[in-house]
Amino acid sequence: MRPRTLALAAAIAVLPLTAVSLGVSTAQAASPNAAPRVALANTVNPAVAHSEKKGDVPAEQQISVAVSLKLRDTAGLDRFLAAVTTPGTPEYGKFLTPEQFTERFGPTREAVQQVKDYLAGQGLTVTEVSANRQVVSARGTAAKVSQAFATHESAYVDPQLQRTFFANDDAASIPFDLAAVVQGVSGLDNHAVRKNRLAKPSAASSTTAAPNAATASPSGMSPAQYDGAYNLTKTGADGTGTTVALWEFDGYKSSDLTTYDAQYGLTGPAVSTVSVDGANYDSAPGQGMGEVELDSEIVRGAAPKATQLIYEAPNSDQGEIDMANKIVADNRASVISISWGSCEPDTTAASMTAVDNAFKQAAAQGISIFSASGDDGSRDCTRSTSGSTVKAVDFPASSPHQTGVGGTNLKVTSANGYSSESAWSTAGGGVSTVFSKPSWQTGTGVSGTMRTVPDVSSNADPASGFAIYTGGAWQVYGGTSAAAPLWSGYAAQFNQKAKAAGKPALGEASPRLYSVANSSSYGSAFHDVTTGANQDFSAKAGYDQVTGWGTPVADQLTTALLGGGTTPPPTGGCTAAQLIGNGGFETGTAAPWSTSSGVVDNSSSQPAHSGSWKAWLNGYGSTHTDTLSQTVSVPAGCTSAILTFQLHIDTAETTTSTAYDKLTLQANSTAVKTWSNLDAATGYVQRSVDLTSFAGQTVTLKFTGTEDGSAQTSFVIDDVALNVG
Repeated sequence: MRPRTLALAAAIAVLPLTAVSLGVSTAQAASPNAAPRVALANTVNPAVAHSEKKGDVPAEQQISVAVSLKLRDTAGLDRFLAAVTTPGTPEYGKFLTPEQFTERFGPTREAVQQVKDYLAGQGLTVTEVSANRQVVSARGTAAKVSQAFATHESAYVDPQLQRTFFANDDAASIPFDLAAVVQGVSGLDNHAVRKNRLAKPSAASSTTAAPNAATASPSGMSPAQYDGAYNLTKTGADGTGTTVALWEFDGYKSSDLTTYDAQYGLTGPAVSTVSVDGANYDSAPGQGMGEVELDSEIVRGAAPKATQLIYEAPNSDQGEIDMANKIVADNRASVISISWGSCEPDTTAASMTAVDNAFKQAAAQGISIFSASGDDGSRDCTRSTSGSTVKAVDFPASSPHQTGVGGTNLKVTSANGYSSESAWSTAGGGVSTVFSKPSWQTGTGVSGTMRTVPDVSSNADPASGFAIYTGGAWQVYGGTSAAAPLWSGYAAQFNQKAKAAGKPALGEASPRLYSVANSSSYGSAFHDVTTGANQDFSAKAGYDQVTGWGTPVADQLTTALLGGGTTPPPTGGCTAAQLIGNGGFETGTAAPWSTSSGVVDNSSSQPAHSGSWKAWLNGYGSTHTDTLSQTVSVPAGCTSAILTFQLHIDTAETTTSTAYDKLTLQANSTAVKTWSNLDAATGYVQRSVDLTSFAGQTVTLKFTGTEDGSAQTSFVIDDVALNVG
């Protein structure tokens, strides 16, 4: 029996989060702790400075908070994110699973438990821990929340927006011993509201339909027009086998979507809803319904066969953070389309950092994110608290781990070809005041150390707007809300082509798009938009802060991203290779494997087959489960994919007829082989499993060892290889 210490995970009760009502009548009875505390920077909503305090929030009012935890080894994560998108590096295209990311870079279980213990000790109820361990959610009375974070909750009126809200007066703080693991806290105010980036044509600019009026038949740009203009019809792809997640704060009517599909002869998988924090607006969609349906219909037009998952969350800091973490933890989509945002000066930096951390995980997992850059030009706070005098960009389009999409006015020929394009006068763009310029943002000609927005663009001017069916009628809509899902649809097309070619998914798009833009392929892969301007920036040759690098020439861009030349067909072209990383475990760490605690081991009681290290599952002589997994991509066209490994099974079971303890190998959800205590033998035995049927797929290979409560069985694995050819 092996002498190892196990960390037992506490059971987490997942409770629905409740809405918070505003009150002003009762003072809070809160007092800060006497222990040394550390202030959490950027945890006061900027609106507090512009608003009028009206009194205290009642001490018994319930408030929900989200405590964000810090990632680990952020320098190592940055190196990995650079390598995984760079052709020629060993890590290129070797994306992580959510489990692998969490084990390498996510908060530890111990850090989560430390935060949970503190919150519970302050009288708060922990309601949920995100699957990737980045967020601990809790709720309690205003008095208890104020005590936990040594702040005070007050009622305010925002004179700019003419709305009431509650907020903490001062920065939140935490005990000194939590400072090493806590990134920030959100939910201490309910001011933040994400706005959609949807625009309708004005009377002066509309040439496609009666302005702001619903019509019985479609007027505006059709899928055939924008697909033709951007060469989406020439890629040979339709999104088959891909999934796009739509990031939404409202709902939709399925009947509107099916009417749109029927009008344009589009068929594909039915759209489905994924609820976040109990939100589900579909029974009674609100004013944002047009946004949700615009997003879905544009993705359908660009990639009709792609599966669409509409994630719906409460419109709050916590809702946004929880949605970001749920999408990446679910890992069901390879593309995320975002058409909601808020200007940076009106958003707490703590919340932006929490969302960006989830975006880092998305990048590590090979998920592309496209975000609308905003519809108020370079003055993104025009319709919010900070006002039109402030130069500002939109978040999440300013995050360096997604692709910000600006807007243009597109003119299409009568044959649905590309005619001309100019910058939309209110397309969002400018310079972030929060995020530094990422290493990949090169060749822009823009000086300074901060991130610039956008990265790319597409049609968004409502004067050249899209025909959208919403609310039971046809509308003409524009906005960068339309540009982001168009690029998301392109990414779905690309991922279909990449898979068929045995190449990695697009993943974090910006580093790869900038690489093409800085190459000789730029002129053929992008439409460079050189005319037009927003308030502070003009379109010009090459990159600019209105249209980024420009709009897609989809077929040529796909060729450039795939490495030039003709895309290889689904069969043939397989290069012989060994795909498993760290197969002998000799690095002394698990990565790129994901494992349960203590599996990678160099003890002498169960020696390795070769070298010093091996993976030792089970062997406790008590009820226990161990796991060992790694995700690989088996190239299309390979006619052989053989997994081999050395397996030593050592057991104290004396039966010769009953399999008490088992080791199961899964390929994705398919159990392909099981061994047990009945297969025990002296020394190692080489095992071989044929995985050729998984050619052209990304496969998670997972060993699961289960042991009952009696005599021990050890499953010891070494020298794992997956040879393809």
